[in-house]
Amino acid sequence: MSSVGNRDFFRGLFRPRPPKRWQTLFCFSLITIFWGNAHCLAQQKPALQPGEINCEYSRVYVFVDRSNSLGHVHGVEGRVKSGQLQLNQEQPGNLVIDVQSFDADTPAGRAAFGLADDIDQGTRQKVNDNMKGPEVLNVSQFPEAKLSNIKLTATGKTSQRKLPEYVLEGDFTLQQATRKISATCDLEDKNGWNHLRGTFRIRQTDYGIKPFSRVLGAVGVKDELLIYGDLWIMPTK
Repeated sequence: MSSVGNRDFFRGLFRPRPPKRWQTLFCFSLITIFWGNAHCLAQQKPALQPGEINCEYSRVYVFVDRSNSLGHVHGVEGRVKSGQLQLNQEQPGNLVIDVQSFDADTPAGRAAFGLADDIDQGTRQKVNDNMKGPEVLNVSQFPEAKLSNIKLTATGKTSQRKLPEYVLEGDFTLQQATRKISATCDLEDKNGWNHLRGTFRIRQTDYGIKPFSRVLGAVGVKDELLIYGDLWIMPTK
């Protein structure tokens, strides 16, 4: 199966589909998050092998849109468990996402998509319970998602942020299904790290997951999810 569509945020790179009124806040929030991560990374550089992903600072964010006006939109923050990714190398890379770590509507998760921080703790707990429960992610049985056979190829183009552009291709496994994905990314050298950012979209139903719905469909989320990776990688010498 091919990916369900890869769009860029910044007019040709990384463009999710939240309402237009969020665009300005979205860009500002991303800059704030990235600057904070880069500052912390500059202060402390753990001992990693070339091509190894820094799991302490790398994150995966998921935009969950509502299926109707009665629902809520959510920004989910997740951690990376392990990974190896080298630029333009023949050996394929891999990435393991800690699905158990997924946390809906954290400040970083909502800021990543320009969402106002207006979700109370009680609602967040209900969202997390539903998201991680047996009807959706079923994290007790499927604690990880994987991106394997990763190939990262330079396009020779420059992104809208004036950074080198890459295409990332691989096999994304969620629960018991695996599908091909492709994402347009860009990469910058930041404080001694390779900082790679890109997005891809999936449909929950393609992985055997029924989108959450309640009250005869009056409250629910869309099938399509936007997955955004923010990875910090030890450069290859």
